[in-house]
Amino acid sequence: MRVPGLLYTSEKLMKGMGADEGPRQVANVAHLPGIVKGSLAMPDMHWGYGFPIGGVAAFDLDEGIVSPGGVGYDINCGCRLMTTSLRLPDVRERIPALVTALFQNVPSGVGSRGPLKLSPKEERQVLIEGAAWAVRQGWGTEADLEATEDGGAMAGADPEKVSDRALLRGKEQLGTLGSGNHFLEIEVVEEIFDEQAAAAFGLEPEQICVLIHSGSRGFGYQVCDDYLAQMVKHAGEIGIDLPDRQLACARLNSTRGRDYLAAMACAANYAWANRQMLMHRTRETFEKALGMGPRELGMRLLYDVCHNIAKIETLPVDGKEIRLCVHRKGATRAFPPGHPDVPPAYRKVGQPVLIPGDMGTGSYVLAGTKGAFTETFGSTCHGAGRVMSRTQATKSCRGRSIPREMAERGVIVMASGRGTLQEEIPEAYKNLDDVVEVVHRAGLSRKVAKLRTLGCIKG
Repeated sequence: MRVPGLLYTSEKLMKGMGADEGPRQVANVAHLPGIVKGSLAMPDMHWGYGFPIGGVAAFDLDEGIVSPGGVGYDINCGCRLMTTSLRLPDVRERIPALVTALFQNVPSGVGSRGPLKLSPKEERQVLIEGAAWAVRQGWGTEADLEATEDGGAMAGADPEKVSDRALLRGKEQLGTLGSGNHFLEIEVVEEIFDEQAAAAFGLEPEQICVLIHSGSRGFGYQVCDDYLAQMVKHAGEIGIDLPDRQLACARLNSTRGRDYLAAMACAANYAWANRQMLMHRTRETFEKALGMGPRELGMRLLYDVCHNIAKIETLPVDGKEIRLCVHRKGATRAFPPGHPDVPPAYRKVGQPVLIPGDMGTGSYVLAGTKGAFTETFGSTCHGAGRVMSRTQATKSCRGRSIPREMAERGVIVMASGRGTLQEEIPEAYKNLDDVVEVVHRAGLSRKVAKLRTLGCIKG
């Protein structure tokens, strides 16, 4: 190990990990060339491909590497939270109808197709422009871009570094939710912890919000798969013996490393365009189902943040500002108050951080802190984190009706396949309150509000 491994967790969460290989993966990542300060893991950590999910690692631009396993297959999987002018009493009896309407109007499920079939020219524009392309086509407003990380477009994207197979997979999937742990939820603000930050974010008790969790679909998966295959084949080029072949990587200053970053940026931009379109379709569905106009509904984007990405950022290390390549795999950026990358409307209180839980729980809104900026490369957790594999979760569901169980908990759930609900049962995840409490007490982000799930659609 070139640097220490550091886990942000609690005794309770560690006891619940069982035989999870996440800590070993934290140690493995610490062997990689050019790693700076430490190999880190957030409290939602669990086993992943190469890097643990919940892992954070930063690399020197001269000696360091970039690893597709440190980003993940679903490049720029992330969350987008929208607020509305509605309060719970306004829609309490309309939740089942709203969930049904959203399920009918938002394409979801494995291999789902979106409302557009992109031409080659249009797809390349999406890969370069990201969410701005969708806005330009009428799927939202400029205000949405201002409330999106990086303005909804990552610099350096080059469609020429993307395979024909990836382009083919991305052609018809833009504007789709996907499957697995991706979801669209109707939520209500249940508790406010920080009134100043909540006011800045536009959050109030009993307010109806919508949270979207989705990514770059088959396009991003293919980009990851293509470059992993290349890097595994040429693993000897980096000059070290990897403790795990899943850590296949390339030097940041190599042609292959630069090519991966350019293709990864394309996938990140595809994901931002995807979530932009999902948001616009959600807004239209609410307006039609409730018979409201845009002004009466008041749906606006609070923030969109990604949690599977590698980004070149300037961060403090040992009192010096250094440019690093920060891998966040199942980890969320959490920049502090005053940082220029935080939207002006939120700059006094810090970057909004969106932390979803299981489908029966809801989510948290946190704010970025100086502690995260100095300790964890401006990073915090990204969700609850699994404690059961999908196979284990499915086995535990035999004879159970998950939709009925969720309804008894006050949550209306719809999914494209019964298997998805079985894989995503609440007990397959860590307790979200426990995870958030760790990052709050560690000063990596601070609690602003807790939201409770009312309705959920899954693929």
